[in-house]
Amino acid sequence: MNLQETLNWRYTTKEYDTTKKISDADMVEVKNLLRMSPSSVNLQPWHFIVAETTEGKARMAKGTQGFFSFNEPKITNASAVVLFCSKIDADDEYYSHIADAEDKDGRFPNEDIKNGFLGAVKAFAGIHKYDLKDLQHWMEKQVYLNVGSFLLGVASLGIDATPMEGIDVKALDEEFGLREKGYTALVAVSLGYRAASDFNSTEKTPKSRLPESEIFTVI
Repeated sequence: MNLQETLNWRYTTKEYDTTKKISDADMVEVKNLLRMSPSSVNLQPWHFIVAETTEGKARMAKGTQGFFSFNEPKITNASAVVLFCSKIDADDEYYSHIADAEDKDGRFPNEDIKNGFLGAVKAFAGIHKYDLKDLQHWMEKQVYLNVGSFLLGVASLGIDATPMEGIDVKALDEEFGLREKGYTALVAVSLGYRAASDFNSTEKTPKSRLPESEIFTVI
């Protein structure tokens, strides 16, 4: 599929075919999409819990009890589920960790450039931590950048997806001990293959978007 075909093909899947599973090779690509996503100053303020087993999906489904029960089948019937988690805070130790990782990967020809990068990271993070006072929200924005590129990326592999904010993040934080590790759950994304009976399928229901004339100003 070309890009336009991929955009038209993908949609928020409501029902999964439980007989179809994502191959091991494609799951490698799925995880690579998560790891390679862009983020501001390469902060990478995320952690991912990937449930591929029946037991893992059952644990993930603890976040869809009560009010969010309508999303439970989208987790238990999917081939895999990714829980996107965001860092709660960041400090100089973490910024140095990012710079050291980049240095190890060969991005800095000398120590001065490394220190310049580290200074930029601290400067931008400092604006959000002290001036705008929205550091956690800023880091969550970086995770959502990952979600967006992830949805298009898995679609390019012919894999269906369901992004879900309709989850009990507190229950999932407790289930996986996230807050103690410095993270909190944000969004779950189920992965798999659409069932023939899925009412929301693009084969049954055409996609709807606002017209270009309304959403673009070209200057």
